[in-house]
Amino acid sequence: MSTLADRIDTLLPQTQCEQCGYHGCRPYAEAIARGDAEINQCPPGGSAGIAKLAVLLGRDPLPLNTEHGVEKPRTLARIIEADCIGCTKCIQVCPVDAIVGSAKLMHTVISDDCTGCELCVPACPVDCIVLEPMPLAQVEDMAHADASRRHFQRREARLAREHARREEELAARKAQVGAAVSENPVLAALARAKAKQQESKP
Repeated sequence: MSTLADRIDTLLPQTQCEQCGYHGCRPYAEAIARGDAEINQCPPGGSAGIAKLAVLLGRDPLPLNTEHGVEKPRTLARIIEADCIGCTKCIQVCPVDAIVGSAKLMHTVISDDCTGCELCVPACPVDCIVLEPMPLAQVEDMAHADASRRHFQRREARLAREHARREEELAARKAQVGAAVSENPVLAALARAKAKQQESKP
């Protein structure tokens, strides 16, 4: 059974651009459902998206809140490959993994997966990313929005796994250091001295 947040989420464009002030479309949908956010914070959805949300929620439509941006035609990112330095900064910020490449090698955008979030543009240190009109069929294709949602969810899950693995590795290293200190009286004395220094700091 779908929740109110689910129904709201299906009406959002799934750009995952964060212009609404939330980390993706789903958190924004949940905030609307809780009453913590207004329905007019999504520039990519524009007036049409606001109207759909208003109907769903039984509210009056509102004008787009320009603090979150302005309504404009949807776009796709394209990398000028001759200018790309392979820094991977665009890959790191793409919310749907639509950019492929590796360090010090040319990157490219998978146009069918790009949502036009524009997050890659300010991330590029050499300004080699340009925005081009998104085909109308792609703008209106619900299957594209659904795919973007899945890509975002997969990326978030992957990042969460990587974070958990790093935390586990850090904890294991700390445990190894602790074991080594306990077995070595000199290291133990140094550790106690360091602890005392930290305690004495205000």
